[in-house]
Amino acid sequence: MAFSYNNIGNVKNTMGNYAEALSYYVKGLEIRKQSLPPNRTHLAHCYNNIGVVHAKMGNNPEALLFHEKALEIRQESLPPNHPDLAHSYGNIGSVLHSMINYSKALSFYEKALEIQQQSRPANHPDLAHSYGNIGLVHDSMGNYPKALSFHGKALEIWQQSVPPNCPQLAGSYNNIGVVHDCMGAYVEALSFHKKALEVQQQSLPPSHPDLANSYNNIGNVHNHMVNYPEALSFHEKALEIQHQSLPANHPDLADSCNNIGVVHNNMGNYPKALSFHERALKIREQSLTSNHPELASSYHNIGEVHRNMGNYSKARTFYEHAIQIGEKLLPWNHFELQKYRNDLAHVNNK
Repeated sequence: MAFSYNNIGNVKNTMGNYAEALSYYVKGLEIRKQSLPPNRTHLAHCYNNIGVVHAKMGNNPEALLFHEKALEIRQESLPPNHPDLAHSYGNIGSVLHSMINYSKALSFYEKALEIQQQSRPANHPDLAHSYGNIGLVHDSMGNYPKALSFHGKALEIWQQSVPPNCPQLAGSYNNIGVVHDCMGAYVEALSFHKKALEVQQQSLPPSHPDLANSYNNIGNVHNHMVNYPEALSFHEKALEIQHQSLPANHPDLADSCNNIGVVHNNMGNYPKALSFHERALKIREQSLTSNHPELASSYHNIGEVHRNMGNYSKARTFYEHAIQIGEKLLPWNHFELQKYRNDLAHVNNK
């Protein structure tokens, strides 16, 4: 029965039905707790699956707790170079990355990669996962050439080891596209994001959250290329999918609302921009820690709209909130923090 519940949970998870997946995983865990000793690896597998779904739903503290339980069991019952240990290290790294603890995340990802290099063939998909994860952290830290290098290694393995319509391949294309976008290489970024979307449209249901991610990525590039109507169209498609597939306070909905707000601001539609940024802020206040950088981003974006509307006092207040959060978590010379300071200085001169 536990195996059946787990397998149904796996399918629900793949389809993006995270709440239903969690329900089945928990049922499987309850059965195994009654029938297995505390250190059995099947229990670790249950904890791992529950942690993965909590992470996808944006419940990072819960995700971390379950992944740490899985790691503890695996450390007690498996040899030190077992691939399941690498999976636990990678999953913990992913949650730490979401919690903006980049140095710790990188450490856990590197532990996972080290084990996989000892226990897997050189073109095994597990290595692609780790290369991609390390690339994501370097991207978040602004180390774009390093990020591109690791994502390139991941893509090379995916192309050798999975069919051309595999969703993991789409993830790799998206990761490379995001780095190119950050580097200002918009044509290359758009090309990779469109490849990702094409793969996902062939392999995923139309309401899957990963499709929303690709639509948002394409919208971001169009926004940077000053193609505002196209950007708005793609971001609205993303938000529509997320309303169908995610909880109402999921951080991904805030991302889409934020993106739509940015485009409306760029188009001079300031009341609409303010409305979407306030929606994004409300979701982030409900779902993220009080000093999360995405909250800082929301405060900054609301300040930006007020500045464009000539409300300099309000703009100053929101910029200051953004800086207070940013200074707690980001390096002193981080480009986002520098932008917040520069914008505050601009309104102080008004």
